[in-house]
Amino acid sequence: MTDPLDAAILRVLAVDARATFAQIGQQVSLSAPAVKRRVDRMRADGVIRGYTVRLDPAALGWQTEAFVELYCQGSTSPATMRAAVEQYPEVVAASTVTGDVDLMVQVRARDMRHLEQVVERLAAEPFVSRTRSTVVLSALVRRPDVMP
Repeated sequence: MTDPLDAAILRVLAVDARATFAQIGQQVSLSAPAVKRRVDRMRADGVIRGYTVRLDPAALGWQTEAFVELYCQGSTSPATMRAAVEQYPEVVAASTVTGDVDLMVQVRARDMRHLEQVVERLAAEPFVSRTRSTVVLSALVRRPDVMP
C-alpha cells in the first residue's frame, strides 16, 4: 500500500522515469536517500514493476488508432482470447468487458488500409463471430499508470 509521499514519487516517475532520486526529492520534499528507500520498497512490493520509455506512435509512422470490439462464439475463455490477440503487434491493449461485447482491443496501425487488414485478421480468428470498430479521431487524455 502506498501513502501520499509514495504516490507523489510515482507521479514524478510516471512523467520522467529517468529522474534522479535528488530530482524526485526536490519535488516531493524528501532527501535523495529517503526517496531511494521508498522506491526500493515499492519495487520489492511490486508497486513499481519496471521503467520504460513512452513513445509517440505517430512519430514512428503509426498514425491510425481504433478500438475494435470482438464478439465471440460460445464461451471463449480469456486465455484463448489473450493467446490470439498477443500475436498482433498492432494490438496495444486488450480487455474482456461486460455487456454484449466479449473483448475490447485497442489497435494502432500505419494507416486506414493497415487498420483494415488488422481488423480482417482479427475477424478471421476461429472464435470471433463479428467485430465492430471505432476509429479514434483525437486522443484527448492519456495518463501514465499512476494513482491520482
